[in-house]
Amino acid sequence: MRNFFRWVKHFFFPPAHTPFSIRVLPYAILGILSLGVLIGGIYTWDYTNSPGFCGTACHTMPPQNATYLISPHANVYCTDCHIGRGFLGVELGRKTEDVYEIYSFVFHTYTYPIQATRTRPALETCEKCHQPAAFSADSLLVINHFKDDLNNTPFNVYLVMKTGGGAKEQGLGKGIHWHIISKVEYYSTDPLNQIIPYIRVYNDDGTTTEYVDVTANFDPSTIKESDLKVMDCITCHNRVTHDFRPPADSVDEAMGTGLISPTIPEIRKKGVEVLSVSYTSQAEAMSGIAGLENYYTQYYSDFYNKNTQLISSAIKELQDIYNQTVFVDQKVDWTTHPNNLGHINSPGCFRCHDGKHLDAQKQAIRLECNLCHSIPVVATSQDFVANIEISRGPEPTTHLNANWISLHNGAIDATCANCHTTADPGGTSNTSFCSNSACHGTDFTFAGFDAPALRAILQPQLPVSTPEPTLAPVVGTPTFIANIEPIFTAHCIVCHSGPGATAGLDLSTYASVMRGSANGPVVVPGDAAGSKLIQVQSAKHFANLSVDELELVEKWINANAPEK
Repeated sequence: MRNFFRWVKHFFFPPAHTPFSIRVLPYAILGILSLGVLIGGIYTWDYTNSPGFCGTACHTMPPQNATYLISPHANVYCTDCHIGRGFLGVELGRKTEDVYEIYSFVFHTYTYPIQATRTRPALETCEKCHQPAAFSADSLLVINHFKDDLNNTPFNVYLVMKTGGGAKEQGLGKGIHWHIISKVEYYSTDPLNQIIPYIRVYNDDGTTTEYVDVTANFDPSTIKESDLKVMDCITCHNRVTHDFRPPADSVDEAMGTGLISPTIPEIRKKGVEVLSVSYTSQAEAMSGIAGLENYYTQYYSDFYNKNTQLISSAIKELQDIYNQTVFVDQKVDWTTHPNNLGHINSPGCFRCHDGKHLDAQKQAIRLECNLCHSIPVVATSQDFVANIEISRGPEPTTHLNANWISLHNGAIDATCANCHTTADPGGTSNTSFCSNSACHGTDFTFAGFDAPALRAILQPQLPVSTPEPTLAPVVGTPTFIANIEPIFTAHCIVCHSGPGATAGLDLSTYASVMRGSANGPVVVPGDAAGSKLIQVQSAKHFANLSVDELELVEKWINANAPEK
């Protein structure tokens, strides 16, 4: 050992007469070794951050890797989201937090299903590429669906998504991305943030509004400020890269794109069935799904003999769907990792917008389709045109109640027909606005429509139903009480009545009619042509009177607009 140290000393500190090249050699070697270590360290760092390492080096990660590879972020490093982008020193510090995961992996202290227990805020991840302040225009969304019948009857749901965003200083800051532009805090009682009994909204004037789930028996005073979470992109886009889709959604998408032929009898129903079985292993699942071939040879032998390849392709696609959404060994499927986008298969939007979160004035966080998207429109193969309704007019006073969606089924009257088609109200025939199967034919499990505690609170808020007006026969000079008030009641006062009357025009009483609107009188007694009311009704309006009704109002005004 002594000779070794003597040699090392001689190597690095040779005698003075040693040639220059030999004296420089040890430092050149050190430099090359240091450079090699540096380069190797950089490559090692990069590799340990790579999707290949994150997705395949650990036997717990196959579910996340499978969904990552088919996600919109398949070209993004895992660490960009799970560590966040930043200075190398910051990233190194964050990565030391993974020591616990390494310990769990080595000593098998983890439990299935694996859940992300720590995520970086969107400011350090999503917003490095996506800018929430940028306004996104409305976009059309078409969702393909098929019925569980023999012919897999297709139908589509059309929505206009109001993504929104933008800066409030520019007159924007609206739509779905309002939630990011505005500060919203919430308190959840479960690790997956699916149960949210409390929300705090910061208003533009500096005040805050608190909403509490009236069915949760929750006391907001028990919350620690440190337990509140700020709503950001990940609050809703939590499965944007690792989405385990339910069987029905997966099969509908595959059939809509032609990966599974809709011409195969009952394939939608049978496909969902075989994907929904609780298999004991991945191999058993592949065998069970392959058993569909026996079903078609037994019950649809003629079709099978002519379309063997179609059925084989469908079975292969169903197996692929299963291998991307269910992982038996890791105990992962579409139920273990809820997707917060939407509100059908998991609470999603309804974690807050369920109609049960009320403020101190008993007004809800609005449970209203029109906030985030247009009213869904269902169209079948027999519908040549799908008419999507985009409301541009003033809302009736009743609709301005934040609880309106929870109240509206108890407030249907004749005035609804002023704005909506009303055939088969509450039905699913799609023959009118009020018989929308996307609304009434869907079980909104996570909404609070039928919560008893909510019903008791909202009962006093139900508007008084407007009875069908009775038009008195015109005898001599028409009067307001006998002839004009019933017309206004039938067509106008839905919007033009009460403190919130549109344009300040209240047409519910004689005195308010003669007082006029915020812009001045609308009735000039003795001069129908010069009356604003007649001028507006003679042009295109949100709700126009019939020709006969308008003539009667003109006659009344020209007769000096008598009250009785």
